[in-house]
Amino acid sequence: MSITITDVTYSFKAKPVLSDINLSLKPGFNVLLGPNGAGKSTLLSLLTGQRKIQQGKITFTNYDISHDTRAIMAQLGVVFQQTTLDLDLTVLQNLTYFGALHGLSAATVLNRITPVLTQLALIDRLQDKVRSLNEGHRRRVEIARCMIHLPQYLLLDEATVGLDVDSRKLIIEHIRALATAQHLTVLWTTHLMDEVLEDDPLFILNQGKLIEQGVCHTLLAKHQQSSVFDLYRTLTQPQGLL
Repeated sequence: MSITITDVTYSFKAKPVLSDINLSLKPGFNVLLGPNGAGKSTLLSLLTGQRKIQQGKITFTNYDISHDTRAIMAQLGVVFQQTTLDLDLTVLQNLTYFGALHGLSAATVLNRITPVLTQLALIDRLQDKVRSLNEGHRRRVEIARCMIHLPQYLLLDEATVGLDVDSRKLIIEHIRALATAQHLTVLWTTHLMDEVLEDDPLFILNQGKLIEQGVCHTLLAKHQQSSVFDLYRTLTQPQGLL
């Protein structure tokens, strides 16, 4: 199961936001790294069909996002940067409502998400209203929700922004484990360089352009850098992260 982005360009009011993006995501944990405003969220909106492609092509294995959106959505799990939970419903109500949209009974939903909720330390919060949860727990609920329909692809847009260290660690370790155990194709977008491991396929986006891609340790060796921070700073000067 792969995602292929070919010659994708996107503009807002004639201002380029993405320029000639070409990349291929294979099963595993793939990282899209770039600062705020680099175009990461715009690319996610194209991958999820929220925005129509202006130029280029995006395919999920054998499906074209421009023509087969429904088929792709059935295999896609998404966590956006901003929460999309109903704050006045309980955790369980949010999850069962999402499951119903995919034709799943409440019993099936509960059976599927119980192991996930246990791993994410949420099993005791099923009857709590989402409004009462902190940001870290809300994000964990969204991750559990996106797995209900057993997706083959996971897209997570800045999923750990603003969270405490323990929540960040729990979430990223859980997603990495899912990618391995279930052979999922995961795209993890972030501007937090400590979330990148040396074995990760890494795609670096800056000012709407894909400026480098490859396995992280290979890129470090290629550019003779000892850390992801130094690699990013070298590739983006004078606009490097400080």
